Amino acid sequence: MAQENTGASPKPLPDGFLATLQTRFGDKVESGQAIREQHGSSEAHYRSMLPDAVVFAENTDDVVALMQLCVEHGVPLIPFGAGTSIEGNAAAVRGGVSLNMTRMDRIVAVNAEDFDCVVQPGVRREELNLHLRDQGLFFPIDPGANATIGGMASTRASGTNAVRYGTMRDAVLSLKVVTPQGKVIRTARRARKSAAGYDLTRLYVGSEGTLGIIVEITLRLHPIPEAISSAVCSFETLDGAVDTVVQSIQCGVPLARVEILDALQMKAVNAWSNMDYREAPTLFFEFHGSASFVAEQVETVKALAQDNGGGEFAWSNLPEERNKLWRARHEAYYAAVNLRKGAIGWATDVCVPMSRLAECIRETHADLEQSAIPATILGHVGDGNFHVVFSIDPDAPEEMDEVAAINQKMVERALAMDGTCTGEHGIGLGKQSSLVAELGEAVEQMRMIKRVFDPHNILNPGKIFTL
Repeated sequence: MAQENTGASPKPLPDGFLATLQTRFGDKVESGQAIREQHGSSEAHYRSMLPDAVVFAENTDDVVALMQLCVEHGVPLIPFGAGTSIEGNAAAVRGGVSLNMTRMDRIVAVNAEDFDCVVQPGVRREELNLHLRDQGLFFPIDPGANATIGGMASTRASGTNAVRYGTMRDAVLSLKVVTPQGKVIRTARRARKSAAGYDLTRLYVGSEGTLGIIVEITLRLHPIPEAISSAVCSFETLDGAVDTVVQSIQCGVPLARVEILDALQMKAVNAWSNMDYREAPTLFFEFHGSASFVAEQVETVKALAQDNGGGEFAWSNLPEERNKLWRARHEAYYAAVNLRKGAIGWATDVCVPMSRLAECIRETHADLEQSAIPATILGHVGDGNFHVVFSIDPDAPEEMDEVAAINQKMVERALAMDGTCTGEHGIGLGKQSSLVAELGEAVEQMRMIKRVFDPHNILNPGKIFTL
């Protein structure tokens, strides 16, 4: 497994600290090997980094009490949701306590007339949409995994719907946060806009649990569209697929979702999800709106696709057909990793301005073709974001080094195009040096904020940057 720059080594818990936890939290505390491994490992390539204990919070008072104990005893505290993050964001690099938020899973309020809702951080996005469906509303942010809303806010998640509905940065109206001082603060009210002071909401969104612990989220909702149509279209070349997306957006088509999968990724999807798509560069589309507006969007995109070497559109209009289509897309990571039996995955992403997207993907694809390590390209090309998933032999450390070099070249290319080292995975452990390359002295301003908010460096230490 790859080694990361995690700063200081883990220290054992202070004498008597575990007993103190058990006195306060009772059976909400677990310290067995299996539960610690669950909270210190991930599906990605990072080595296991286990906490010393796991506490399952059931309410805000639990979070406040645990925060106060950890600050008092100098013990690291790492918020944990569904464990689906990609860049080691929830690994316990210095030991300490993993704070599992999944029992805080109450939908506090749905304000249908205002198109918003209030939820606790352990609510899963699929369960939220099931709850909202009968009111004609939905929450559009869809990173693929059935992540918790708290985790999605902490990592500034986005996903397949971002081209139309934005990211968690756009979806979060307000947060309730427990600070390292043990205070419970609210970052904003439910108003759709405000000019009242610093925008603390967006400071906490994407902070990866390093500044405070989110205990309540107010979300922007949307009406379920009158008509939804999904389609798959294969292309002769990757360039043709990307050009179709760029031209569609330039024509003002409000694509709800548009995903690209290269030929190898389509081969993997067919094998993993028992599909029979053509194994060629492919776009997955979804169109939202009134029936007439969807039909208009479709005709425009079909014409552009045809001009760019696209084939026939294969439609999925029934809900069960659409669900099968998008489930196959969401499982693309597992499909790509399993191109090799017993492999482990390394997923990475970048995001560039739309005008440079075709060039960035083309040059990245050329790099992958020169490597013997299986790797696929897929992504949310409607907003310039794409991913590469490598299928790595865990017994071949030289492959890890080769992938690291390809990943670095991919990041450098994106930055040279005035893009970013990560569109949605976050910094976590894996892209700390890339963050410095991208933002330079601005990272020191981030460190200053961290030192002010969390002076004892208790919250998720070693992530985003080292102090």
